[in-house]
Amino acid sequence: MIRLNLSPLTESATLLRRAGVVLGSVGLTAIYSLLVLLRALFGQLNRPIVDKYCREWSAALLRLVRANLTVRGEVPDFGDGRRYIIMCTHASHYDIPVSFVSLPGSIRMLAKKELFSIPLLGQAMRAAEFPSVDRSNRTRAVRDLARAREMMESGIVLWAAPEGTRSPDGKLLPFKKGCFHLALDTQAVIVPVAVRGIHRVLPARTWKINLGQPVDVRVGAPLDTTGKTKEDLDEVMAEVRERLTGLLGDGEAE
Repeated sequence: MIRLNLSPLTESATLLRRAGVVLGSVGLTAIYSLLVLLRALFGQLNRPIVDKYCREWSAALLRLVRANLTVRGEVPDFGDGRRYIIMCTHASHYDIPVSFVSLPGSIRMLAKKELFSIPLLGQAMRAAEFPSVDRSNRTRAVRDLARAREMMESGIVLWAAPEGTRSPDGKLLPFKKGCFHLALDTQAVIVPVAVRGIHRVLPARTWKINLGQPVDVRVGAPLDTTGKTKEDLDEVMAEVRERLTGLLGDGEAE
């Protein structure tokens, strides 16, 4: 078990503090996006630098809310040559920073295409090898899947949220099929990750920020999809759901 004690305090943020967190988060995101783009412009951007920036940005965001992280479970060897996709519970905007800080490897979020239209951030994500799969366009989807597979074969660990949207209370929502299709298409190893308590930091669809919250990151046993086909889709989804449910445990929303 690894503890990352970023704050001993637990409190509800005042209006001024909430404004500081929001402005600080936007500023940090803009700064690191600019760093990525400048590095790319001068031909100095590489994967280790992106990994470093992602973790620095994430740690800074989590310090703003004084998160107190604990990491449990055995993380697979992401450098063993297999393709990996992390399937994580999704109850907060902070799931991504928590994952970057808690897990090793060159992690890249499987992003919604809308994010790439955000000024600075979208361009930086493209330069930093953040993939997107647009299944509404078959030609584009085939190209996106091929690109995602190449990235995974070269060592990128994809991060995806099977729920597709944030849970307001930390309980699992129904799964979307997109990331499971990707896992089967790429014959990837699925690593289930549950983040307990993260919904209290910034509850979904609110601006209520709670400082100093304990956040428990739990890494589950990997599920290898090698040899599985589309006919196994429902079985794989059910297995991942069972593992994430087990990692969350009873009383997650209490």
